[in-house]
Amino acid sequence: MQALVYTLIGLAAVAAGATAYFGLTFTPAEAILVAVVFGCVCVVLMERKLRQRAENRLEKAIEDLSRLLATDAQAGAVLGQRINAMADINAGGRLEGVEADISVLGTVIRQVAEAVADIEDRVAKPKPAAPERMIAAPTPPRQDSVARDSEPVIPLQMLRQALDEDRLIFHVQPVVTLPQRRAQGYDLVPRLMLQDGELADRADFMPRRGGNDVLCTIDGVGLVEAVTIARRASANGQPVKLYVPLSRATLSDPVASEQLIASLEANRAFAPGLIFAITEADWQSLNAGERAIADAVAKKGAGFSILNVKSLRVDVAELAAQNVRSLRIDAARFLEEPEVFTDFHAADIANYLMRFDVTLLATGIINERQIVELLEDGVALVQGPHIAAPGPVRADLMVERPRAAVAQLRRVES
Repeated sequence: MQALVYTLIGLAAVAAGATAYFGLTFTPAEAILVAVVFGCVCVVLMERKLRQRAENRLEKAIEDLSRLLATDAQAGAVLGQRINAMADINAGGRLEGVEADISVLGTVIRQVAEAVADIEDRVAKPKPAAPERMIAAPTPPRQDSVARDSEPVIPLQMLRQALDEDRLIFHVQPVVTLPQRRAQGYDLVPRLMLQDGELADRADFMPRRGGNDVLCTIDGVGLVEAVTIARRASANGQPVKLYVPLSRATLSDPVASEQLIASLEANRAFAPGLIFAITEADWQSLNAGERAIADAVAKKGAGFSILNVKSLRVDVAELAAQNVRSLRIDAARFLEEPEVFTDFHAADIANYLMRFDVTLLATGIINERQIVELLEDGVALVQGPHIAAPGPVRADLMVERPRAAVAQLRRVES
């Protein structure tokens, strides 16, 4: 194509020279010069046009290459993000969770199969000649439930007088881990010193109905004790976890709840070591305002331990989100009647709760046999008189409370 163009340029130059010689009466030399100049000008213009066209093509190719590189870079960034996301995925933890779910599902299926087989056997033999097992006698009501339903031995007015005289003390009872039996934490156990020097247990003086101001005072004094013990233990290089009693009366009282939040805010460094022990009845009956106070306590770092749990058929994920760290069950009843608490196998329920960082805590241990059976069921935390009875706090950790401080904690009903 270019050869044709240059041929035409040569012909045009010859024509221009001939025109100058014949038409303009130029001399032969001048006519040849005109032809050469005309040809050179045409060649220069042609080369310039071709160069511009080549440059335009090169620029377009560069732009296309730039777009391709940008697309590749974007695809590489997306691939990098996906690789990072895959690297952050805890495949091992998820596989363990799936394995645990499969294990629980297999246990449930096995239990269903056993129940169906038992029903089929009963249908096949409706009247056995000699029953293999005698019908168990009805279980008598437990003494702890009777004690909770009955009125306290010490009346409310006498309790108020004892609080005014600063005769409320707190002992500690250890919560130990199995099988090492090392102290995982300590329960603060309120006790009342009588005028004759004897100590009254919690069930003897804690009001069942009314007396919210007294409950707020006891909770407040317990919090002061807990913070002081935690601070002094930390100063000695021995951090300690304390289970502090808490009632619904404190969460529902504006002044008491404000003091609770203020104390936790002032002692944020020790808040993770404070776990407030609240009964299941109080926890389930919290209204929206009281629940907000409990959430504020959890945001400060403190946790909760639910007492007297009657059933483990609960939303464990929701409890874990509310910073509930342990569920307390009666050891004897759990070992005798596990089906009352859960539909899971007794050996699976503790591991299931641990998946949500919630620990199953068995209380009321009275003999070594219960410890062995709880170990077989995977229960890691226990407490009871067989482990250790409540006892006084070490002298270097105790707090001296003047009566003015106790009076300030009290809130007299208007």
